[in-house]
Amino acid sequence: MENSSPGTMTFEEIKQILIAKFGAELILGEETTGLQPALLIQPEKIVEVCRELRDNPATHFDFLNLISAVDYGENKFGVVYHLTSMPYRLQLTLKIVKEHTRDLEDLPSFPSLTSVYKTADWHEREAYDLVGVFFEGHPDLRRILLPDDWEGYPLRKDYKAAEYYKGIKID
Repeated sequence: MENSSPGTMTFEEIKQILIAKFGAELILGEETTGLQPALLIQPEKIVEVCRELRDNPATHFDFLNLISAVDYGENKFGVVYHLTSMPYRLQLTLKIVKEHTRDLEDLPSFPSLTSVYKTADWHEREAYDLVGVFFEGHPDLRRILLPDDWEGYPLRKDYKAAEYYKGIKID
């Protein structure tokens, strides 16, 4: 890595830290044209990667701002993680994607980040509630916004809203 201080670390330098620790095969792609650079990484490595980014003094991504589940259509689901290093004023987006059959009895499953970031608890519950993404290892994965008896996941592309809920017409 070049001689940069942690506060001036570049996206490329952060990427190189991850490659040095986990190997080049960790990174499946990258996006650098949006508002915030993003790395597409192997889904099964998300917990280890976030722990490294949090605990490494060079990066110190100490805050998980947001988790969003995404229904990309076809048979593809993903999760997007927005990380911030408060002391270094850095931001990074990580993305993970999996193929899935859309079977509502067997939800797409990703590792939970609750062991790394406490804020993951409610973010993962929201993603589960609205998109139907299951987070392995979450301590209390249940609906957080919708009633417990709500059927389906309203932010999925194949969601068909009920006409009525408990006798009340839904528009």
